[in-house]
Amino acid sequence: MVDGQDYRIEQDSIGEMKIPADAYYGVNTARAVENFDIARRKIGVYPDFIVALAQVKQAACRANVEIGQLDPEIGKYIDAACQEIIDGKLHDQFVVGVIQGGAGTSSNMNANEVIANRALELAGHKKGEYQYISPNDHVNMAQSTNDAYPSSVKIGIVHSMQNLVAEYRLLQDAFLKKSVEFSHVLKVGRTQMQDAVPMTLGQEFHGWATTISEDIDRLIEVQKLVLELNLGGTAIGTGINAHPDYSAAVVPHLRKITGRDDIVGASDLIEATSDTGVFMSVSSVMKRAAMKLSKICNDLRLLSSGPQAGFNEINLPARQAGSSIMPGKVNPVIPEAVSQVAYVVAGNDVTVSMAVEAGQLQLNAFEPVMLHTLMQNSTWLRRALRTLRVNCVNGITANSERTEGQVRANIGLVTALNPVIGYSAASKIAKRAQRTGESVADIAVEEGLLTREQVEELLQAEQLAGSIPTLGDRKLLTDEEVAEFERQIDSLDMVDLDRIDVA
Repeated sequence: MVDGQDYRIEQDSIGEMKIPADAYYGVNTARAVENFDIARRKIGVYPDFIVALAQVKQAACRANVEIGQLDPEIGKYIDAACQEIIDGKLHDQFVVGVIQGGAGTSSNMNANEVIANRALELAGHKKGEYQYISPNDHVNMAQSTNDAYPSSVKIGIVHSMQNLVAEYRLLQDAFLKKSVEFSHVLKVGRTQMQDAVPMTLGQEFHGWATTISEDIDRLIEVQKLVLELNLGGTAIGTGINAHPDYSAAVVPHLRKITGRDDIVGASDLIEATSDTGVFMSVSSVMKRAAMKLSKICNDLRLLSSGPQAGFNEINLPARQAGSSIMPGKVNPVIPEAVSQVAYVVAGNDVTVSMAVEAGQLQLNAFEPVMLHTLMQNSTWLRRALRTLRVNCVNGITANSERTEGQVRANIGLVTALNPVIGYSAASKIAKRAQRTGESVADIAVEEGLLTREQVEELLQAEQLAGSIPTLGDRKLLTDEEVAEFERQIDSLDMVDLDRIDVA
């Protein structure tokens, strides 16, 4: 006992270290904790990645047992330990920092040691008795950090993106519901911040739903690119120390464990070990989605601006007092927060691009920062989407009297008369209306260009705004379906993703 705490002694090629007796990690992990006291955020804050690490280790274990390289008795305990981690246990034992040197070796060894020590317990041995079940010889059999770690990173990112897509679907549904609610609310459209032709508020919200739908498609498409893995390549892609049958055996096991039939082994393991370009593709898709989301937030802020001196077309839910000096002021804090997440995602895209470019020869050593930024992007975006939906979009109301009054008084209405009276005559009406404040309809009748009946026909809502968008084959979610969707997403948040150890 040292300093009131029980320890065990573990040794590596550098020397001995004291490891807390109850810790499932070992000497390699402990050294990494000392070396990389930088972010003070542990890899355990990303449960999707920890689950993916355990899934890769479990698949490797089963493949090695299948091809006769690993003792089935040892494999049984390694498999069981991996399953516990997949089920959400022992995540607090993944303690190395998210920013680390060594191309992910510290994360890989953290997994090897936790799995080995839990397997030892299940087999009736003590932690650290590696002569029975070894982190390197057994848990890491037929693997290198250079194939096990990037494969885990890719699967972890895909797990996280599945949750992100689920939140995007819920936001799309929220916008669609508002498009139905506001389908007959006339308003003035705007281009270049100037009045344009009329539209409906429902059309505007439907457009945002379509934007979200496009981003969902891109997020799903890119996942297929991510799931080409270099498992079996070991150190540089040559497969050294792996049985010739291992690479073909491990992929089917991983497909079954993850439920992803689209996982494939790379055809060129050397290329796949050195090339990290797919992470730029993922980052780019996330940045695209984030920027478009921020644009929607900008629009929401503009449309709700005022209330007296702004657009004041819609009301955002009042979430908190907006000023410490101006009583009654309420700010659009939710869209503001979401846009700031988008800015972080955009900045992280630069980080990923630089890290991808920085690889040399047969390996890229900078995948840890790619993992961290992409997982943070996915996590923060997902939470931002929920915040926007629950705390803002669901509670938006329309100021229909104001918007429809603006339409009737707007000179942009003259555009609807063009087909009948011609552009030149319509321009004269517009200039007079702008100069005198008279309505377009009254001027057209007074000038003898149209009858009152013709004007009223041309200025009907259907004529002004065009066709009202329909849901097509989209089905709106019921409140019960939304709640179930949310429960499924929440169940995958096995730890608090914002837990930061600053001790």
